[in-house]
Amino acid sequence: MYARPSRRTQSRGAELARSGFTDTEAAMRELDSPPLDTLDEQHELVAALARVADPDLALNGLSRLLASLGSRPERDELLRALEAGDGLAARVLAVLGFSSPFVDHLVRHPGDVRELAQAVADVRPDAEVLRRRLLEAVGADPEADAPVAVGDHRELLDALRVAYRRQLLELAALDLTGELEMPAVGCELADLAGATLEAALAIARAQLPDDAPRCRIAVIGMGKCGGCELNYVSDVDVLFIAEPVDGNDDGDGEAALRTAAQLATWAMRACSERTPEGTIWPVDAALRPEGKAGPLVRTMASYLKYYESWAKTWEFQALLKVRPVAGDRALGAAFVEAVEPMVWNASCRDGFVTDVQAMRRRVEHHIGSRNADRELKLGPGGLRDIEFAVQLLQLVHGRADETLHSTSTLQALAALIDGGYVGRDDGAVLDQAYRFLRTLEHRIQLRQLRRTHVVPDDAADLRILGRALGMRGADELTKRWRGETREVRRLHEKLFYRPLLSAVASLPGEDVRLSPEAALARLEALGYTDPSGALRHIEALTKGVSRRASIQRTLLPVLLSWFADGAQPDTGLSGFRHISDALGETPWYLRLLRDDGAAAERMAKVLASGRYATELLKRAPEAVTMLSGDAELAPRDPAQLTSEVVAGLARHDDPVAAIGVVRAMRRRELFRTAVADLVGLLPVRQVGESLTDIADATLAGALATATRAVEAQLGGSLPTRMAVVSMGRLGGREMGYASDADLLFVHAPLPSASDEEAASAATAVANEMRRLLAIPSPEPAFTVDAALRPEGKAGPLVRTLSSYAAYYERWGEIWERQALLRAAPCCGDPELLRRFEALIDPLRWPSAGLTDAQVREVRRMKARVEAERLPRGAHRPTHLKLGPGGLSDVEWCAQLLQLQHAGRVEELRTTATLDVFDVAVDAGLMRDEDRRELSQAWCMASSIRNATVLVTGRASDAIPVDPQTLAAVAQVVGYGPGESATFLDDYRRSSRHARAVIERVFYADPR
Repeated sequence: MYARPSRRTQSRGAELARSGFTDTEAAMRELDSPPLDTLDEQHELVAALARVADPDLALNGLSRLLASLGSRPERDELLRALEAGDGLAARVLAVLGFSSPFVDHLVRHPGDVRELAQAVADVRPDAEVLRRRLLEAVGADPEADAPVAVGDHRELLDALRVAYRRQLLELAALDLTGELEMPAVGCELADLAGATLEAALAIARAQLPDDAPRCRIAVIGMGKCGGCELNYVSDVDVLFIAEPVDGNDDGDGEAALRTAAQLATWAMRACSERTPEGTIWPVDAALRPEGKAGPLVRTMASYLKYYESWAKTWEFQALLKVRPVAGDRALGAAFVEAVEPMVWNASCRDGFVTDVQAMRRRVEHHIGSRNADRELKLGPGGLRDIEFAVQLLQLVHGRADETLHSTSTLQALAALIDGGYVGRDDGAVLDQAYRFLRTLEHRIQLRQLRRTHVVPDDAADLRILGRALGMRGADELTKRWRGETREVRRLHEKLFYRPLLSAVASLPGEDVRLSPEAALARLEALGYTDPSGALRHIEALTKGVSRRASIQRTLLPVLLSWFADGAQPDTGLSGFRHISDALGETPWYLRLLRDDGAAAERMAKVLASGRYATELLKRAPEAVTMLSGDAELAPRDPAQLTSEVVAGLARHDDPVAAIGVVRAMRRRELFRTAVADLVGLLPVRQVGESLTDIADATLAGALATATRAVEAQLGGSLPTRMAVVSMGRLGGREMGYASDADLLFVHAPLPSASDEEAASAATAVANEMRRLLAIPSPEPAFTVDAALRPEGKAGPLVRTLSSYAAYYERWGEIWERQALLRAAPCCGDPELLRRFEALIDPLRWPSAGLTDAQVREVRRMKARVEAERLPRGAHRPTHLKLGPGGLSDVEWCAQLLQLQHAGRVEELRTTATLDVFDVAVDAGLMRDEDRRELSQAWCMASSIRNATVLVTGRASDAIPVDPQTLAAVAQVVGYGPGESATFLDDYRRSSRHARAVIERVFYADPR
């Protein structure tokens, strides 16, 4: 039968629950057991337990520890401390009440309790004392130049672990009781790591045979170990340097290096190997030259040669945090002295900007999507944000300011504040955030002595973490942690960009002002190729007391960051200044940028992508409203464009004014398409379709305007009907930003008109169209090209249907029939366009296909194009049109398939290149893998062609040679900063594969 708890039991349980116990029944059983039952009836003990993070764990651990102590003197000392509530009791309970691995350690080694009694926060062991303690633990002489451990190898490994854990226990106790704080904790952990590596080297030396060649070896701490800010559980990053001992050089030091490599390998294993006493931590030498693929140990000369010749910027950033931690101290100090000048000149290196951007991407890439929002280290507003910002500012300004030469994040931040590179208020916020986040990281790792940077999502774990940090529970901890990360993220832009504004503008309350030289250095490091010009733009945008200047001072720190991430930061900043000069007094403009962060970021991306979209926006700054959402960037319906043009033309009698309406429509729609392209909303085929629709509407407007102008001259209606036929990329709906409009002009005289009168009027309309569209303008050119007409430029500009029919029947060559494969209605008389299509369909889609002779003729023409058309000096492998696997290869292959098979396969009767391949696969005319290779090559070449125009504002069929332009084009295509080589490799691979298909499909035996 169930017995109801007594009132005393209920009261006691409630007291324990208020004290933080979750399993009150288990706690009461422990407290009622000897010897705890004699401790002042547990009142003082319960009060002490209530102050630790996990009272349940503490009480259970205390019982286990007392049992393990048995009759040892330390047991009575601990009981007296618990009764008196002194410092020993607080430290023991703090450790027992937070970290179960430390509970297990104390149970195995109960004598280590005395270490907690003797710990003194005010007098901590320095690096030399720790070194001595750990060397003595493995029987090595600390006074020896190269200490050697003495004893059985397995026993030495256990002794090292016990000694290391003993020191760690002492430090953790002082940390958990608040007697020591960051950064002192991180510094002692780094010194302890150095001492452990020294003892590990001593163990490694004991394994060497007596006749092993002698060597000098130094261990260089990197990362948090080198920066004296190590975690409780972390990989320890190191470099190993070795030299022959004087008088023991075998000529090239190879024997000494082999010995050093053995020592380094064994020392690493001594730290990471698991024994009955557990493991310590992995030693990571991956930051060495060539990473894991490079030799583990190098000489000083080898290191310096590598850093002088091949090292990347991130490697110099890693060298910001180097210090000798073990081994030959003189050798280690010489290495640090030798590499220091290279570190502080890294910002002068070519590619510094792209390397820095690559580092940022690498940090973001390493965030696992599963825990991204709980990542203390790599997540937004995390520790790496602070460390990266501080290190980059050190690299930028440390070249001229030696006060920034510090390995510690907090010391470097203090120097940046003192030097005026970071505002005092902002610096204080970052300092506080860094201390808090590192302390939280330490607590998370201490809980299970496990390497992790992820804040747990379990409420019970958060409650215990919060109590360990002196907070009331999970909610308070989460609020503080989220608040700190928000502040860190907010200050990211300010760290780099706000001081640039203070260099040129009077900013009330701003306590940091860069010198002009420092501002130029920072802009140059961030990727601006004309820092002086950038400063002038910043000054023009921010000076003054107007509302516009005030809002732009608020916006610019963020915009400058986004510009720096773009392909051409200078173009972006210059464009923003022009747009702001044009619209700065317009209320909606500044309100849009201030209140719609997505629109502001999109504008920055577009402006910094290159000249094409920027120049369009300068001409029509009101188009900035399109940036507010994806819906605004969707290509407009062709019929809507045409009707808009027709309605606009009705308001103007003057042809030049009327064509201005058409130009305005084209300008706006080109910008819409360019923006959608740049932000990734339109794949390349849809870009071509959108540009084709814009061109069709433009030509329809030009035809209507030209017709009215000629009719005004004639004093009446045209004596003929007119139609315009699209050819080439226009007919295939594959226009690029700089494509010409290939056209044929057709007319049909009215019954009342003579042939001569009709032809004259039709020619006048066609010429007027070309004249109006060729009027000089700062906008992208739109060239009408009628060279594909019968007889080329020597033939009449306009022909009747019968004239076209007679020519093609008598004189038409195979290449002209091939050109007609891309013919499509453009604008003008619909019936005339229909009749023209009916005329040419049998010619371009012959029912019998091609004869063998005709196929050979097509191939001869293709070979002649390859041999004769490539511009002088052009690099064939990277020529997008005429190079191997380029656009011409792919398009000729599609057109030959059509000429051969469209007569019987109706689905091949299309003007779109890629549609031909899709149908050809379905019809069994080619393999699907060949279709994929050709389509990929065509899309990539077309994308590069478009990107070149977007970046430079000019057409080119060649991949840019200039490194800066090449990098910008690669970035617009979708590659990251610094990935130009990857971009080129990918194009060459794609075009090479496409050429292999061309050889097999285009040049295959037709029989």
